[in-house]
Order: sequence, then structure tokens, then C-alpha cells
Amino acid sequence: MITVERSITVDRPTEEVLRYLADFGNTVTWDPGTESCTRLDGGPVQEGSRWLNVSLFRGRRTRLAYRLDRYEADRLVFVGENRTVTATDDIGVRAQHGRTVVVYRAQLRFKGLARVAGPFLRPAFEQLADEVAERLPRVLAAR
Repeated sequence: MITVERSITVDRPTEEVLRYLADFGNTVTWDPGTESCTRLDGGPVQEGSRWLNVSLFRGRRTRLAYRLDRYEADRLVFVGENRTVTATDDIGVRAQHGRTVVVYRAQLRFKGLARVAGPFLRPAFEQLADEVAERLPRVLAAR
């Protein structure tokens, strides 16, 4: 399993940040690897909402079916799966001195033969987490 975590401070109200991040379709704007993220159901975003995320990682397209597993006042948990990986994006938010601190933790649990490659992919996931930490404040500031 690979776990990456970043703490990101943004100049937006906590409730606004949580609402924005709860719509996983917005990953297109703040996750550099995401090419598309399409909602698979309708209605308000809530626990159980689902998306199809298509990402480009190391030159390969990956499709994961994501669901919003937990939607709390200060935390979101998304779980994405396909036949080779289960990805969990755990996003916490808290107010701090008029700003919002976002703690973004991504965990990837590889399945089958993909488990062998997992440890070799850590540097690429660390770089992707760095890019998210750089991009997310800019995206939120522009809203």
C-alpha cells in the first residue's frame, strides 16, 4: 500500500472548501492527473454519490469508479476502485486563523499482480501529491 499526505492552507472559508471538494467532479481542476470525472448519479452530493474518474498516470489511462463514502462537517472520504487498485482519498478540513487547512491523504491498495509494482510507484505518487498541494490553493483562490 502507498500512502501520501499533504497539508495545504487556503484562503477560503472552511464550509466553502468542503462543499467544493465534496463534488469529486471538481478534481478536473485541482488534480493534475485527472482528465475527466463524470457524475454517475443525480441529485445533491451526499454519501453514496458516484463518479467515473479517468486519469493519466505515467502515460496510461486509468478509470476508477469513485463513491463518496463519508461526508462529515470536517471530513470527506472517497473510495475508488477498478480491477487493479482501491484508492481512498481522505480529505480533512479545519479553520485556522481565518484560513482553511486541508489535510489530503491518498491511499492506494494494489490488487493481484499490481501489488508487485506498488512500491516502485511511490515516487510518482509523491510528485502527484506535491502538484495537488501546489494547484489546489490557486484553484480555490480563483473561485
